[in-house]
Amino acid sequence: MTLTLGKRLLVLLALSLSLTVLTPAADLTPFFQSGKVRALILSGRNNHNWRATTPFLRELLVNSGRFDVRVCEEPMGLTTESVKPYQVLVLDYCGPRWGETAEKAVADFVRSGGGLVVVHGAIYTFSGLDVLGDGHKPMGFKEPAWPEFLQMVGGGWRETPPKRFHAPHHLFQVKLVNRSQAILGGMKEVFTVADELYHQIQLLPDTKVIATAYDDPENGGTGQNEPMLWVREYGKGRVFATVLGHEVPAMREEGFRATFTRGTEWAGTGQVTLPPSGAPSASTELRVLLVTGGHDYEASFYSVFEQQSGFRWAHATNAEAFKKSIKDDFDVLVLYDMTADLDDKCKGNLQAFVESGKGLLVLHHAIASYQNWPWYEKTVGGRYLLKPEGDKPASTYRHDEELAVLATTSHPITAGLGAIHIWDETYKGMAISPDSKVLLKTNNPTSDGPVAWISSYPKSRVVYIQLGHDGLAFRHPSYREIVRRAILWVAGKLEPNSGS
Repeated sequence: MTLTLGKRLLVLLALSLSLTVLTPAADLTPFFQSGKVRALILSGRNNHNWRATTPFLRELLVNSGRFDVRVCEEPMGLTTESVKPYQVLVLDYCGPRWGETAEKAVADFVRSGGGLVVVHGAIYTFSGLDVLGDGHKPMGFKEPAWPEFLQMVGGGWRETPPKRFHAPHHLFQVKLVNRSQAILGGMKEVFTVADELYHQIQLLPDTKVIATAYDDPENGGTGQNEPMLWVREYGKGRVFATVLGHEVPAMREEGFRATFTRGTEWAGTGQVTLPPSGAPSASTELRVLLVTGGHDYEASFYSVFEQQSGFRWAHATNAEAFKKSIKDDFDVLVLYDMTADLDDKCKGNLQAFVESGKGLLVLHHAIASYQNWPWYEKTVGGRYLLKPEGDKPASTYRHDEELAVLATTSHPITAGLGAIHIWDETYKGMAISPDSKVLLKTNNPTSDGPVAWISSYPKSRVVYIQLGHDGLAFRHPSYREIVRRAILWVAGKLEPNSGS
């Protein structure tokens, strides 16, 4: 039998389609961190500030140590296969409907055993009410409600909405009314938040409310105990809803952090292992003392330490930091000061801290401190020469140099960072101990080359990072990550061959 060209193409197309159908979908779970709960945050449109809240929700989950998280800003593209690798979906979305394919994928995902978490304004979405844009702006159209979403979530505002969806933003207490539910286990009966208090939400009869808040009429409320947190089963899946979390400051509240992370774990696994506090335990979190003084610097320097995971920090000037012993109060000392000298008592307290085995991180111009104290130079592994010494000229510096910085060795502080392109101040002509282990170097001719090293000091872990003159460096993500890792490493909290 002879086939025409057209028929041959049709046969080839049919064969191609059959092969596509018969090819099994790839197992994507090995691409996630082993042992972590696989979470997908759905975002991209919201009448609330999703551009800030979505990254913050991701940060909360990741920093808990329990989750591996991805973010999707175009949920309309979801399919059964795209959600299959995940254990829980987190909805930070309030906007138009997604279409039949995506909506079926999500409903089937939950019905077959996946978890769903709905945050604040997402309660409003798919309700049949006015579709809202950024800043609560009505977009001028409505869409039919998604009935299955109501069944999954267990409640929401219906076709006849209240005149106001919530009382004014204010301080109020959230009462846990079902502390036997795993999400609330071990938590205090009441926590306080500054947030919006949603009211007149209509819940389905079999929805289980686990926390409420009294909606005070004096503040424009209903005079009722309104639901704040609830859970629901949908098919084999678990759903957790929180109407807390209007914006990032509200999400920072300890009660929100704890219930959101624990609720997401419960929805994804059916169990809760995270602690009942939304903040790291003070007994396990690293305590860092940051010391400045004696040299000008931009206030943006402090942003390097803000919102970093794994430690909390305090600040002191070099005139105050070492007046008393600090070895029992802190785990890591970060020096960003430049001072000529200390009295004997202060020197003794600084030296006692380091010799007790506590970590020391020296940044940028702090290598020029204590020019006449040999212990300090030996401990840091180098010194910037402020003036000529014998046949050695004074060290030099250059502002706003373009640097290509490369790792020189495999180490947890530099693992996976690759080349760093940064503008910063360079130093040249420093005294650098040949026993120091260089971590980072540059070939810029205005630099000595090494820009980060580990000191050979035997009694503690000591790291020096020469980078970090101004905001150009402070805002660089690689610089911020190197500083974070260095703090963890000098404290003995960064695993070998790992950058996290």
